[in-house]
Amino acid sequence: MNVPLLKPIVFFDIESTGLHVLRDRIIQIALIKYLPGQSDPEELMLMINPGVPISEEAMAVHGILPKDLANKPTFQQVAKTLHEFIGDADLAGFGLMRMDIPMLMEEFARAGFEFPIDKRRIVDVQRIFYRMEPRTLKAAYRFYCEQELEDAHDAMADVRATIGVLQGQIARYEGEDLITEDGERIIKPIVPDIQALHDFTNDARMIDPTQKLKLDHNGVVVFNFGKYQGQPVAQTLYEDQQYYNWILNKEFSTQVKQLVKQLLKDYKKSLRN
Repeated sequence: MNVPLLKPIVFFDIESTGLHVLRDRIIQIALIKYLPGQSDPEELMLMINPGVPISEEAMAVHGILPKDLANKPTFQQVAKTLHEFIGDADLAGFGLMRMDIPMLMEEFARAGFEFPIDKRRIVDVQRIFYRMEPRTLKAAYRFYCEQELEDAHDAMADVRATIGVLQGQIARYEGEDLITEDGERIIKPIVPDIQALHDFTNDARMIDPTQKLKLDHNGVVVFNFGKYQGQPVAQTLYEDQQYYNWILNKEFSTQVKQLVKQLLKDYKKSLRN
């Protein structure tokens, strides 16, 4: 891969029982890890028995049937292997912030493993593509690699295609300024640098993958949903304990629940000081 690395980076893709990051489960995960100073990447692909039904819609997309997973391990059984393979690596993929990362975080949480992302750089190749040439992975592969993507929606094929697309994007856009729809000029956002790619593909205001919490213009964590949208999280939860308990008992991600607990704890401590 033609990007200098200061730490490992893992490209990955998942197939799942459906699109709900909290209710659905991973049934296939493919990962390719690049290490600094090494030209040959490490690969890992696992099929996983989800323990829950696969939706008809999902099967129509990836073609993985319950019988294909009957004798495969559960996520609990492969969690340690996956966790050690990824380690503290940066993460990359196609559309991974929308579903892949949140779903993987939930799977790790259920298996008893912490999987923080706040110290990782995250490169969402889809966001580069959508901001520069809005289309799909298959179209991106055709556009940047001048090849047809075979076996689309097979996890390993999609990971390989994503790596090829990123390489093509860097080759095509390196050194170009971007003019956004509202006239903003972004100076040379596409360069062979993981930090620069992370900055370009992520909204720094969003502090959790499900985008329930974000930073306002003053750097205060506020709600990005519901009746308190735009209101400070810590103060609001201190004043409305019922809403705090509602969040902890509803289908919010593990990270959101941990964040609101810590924000409320810090707010109470600040009142005592």
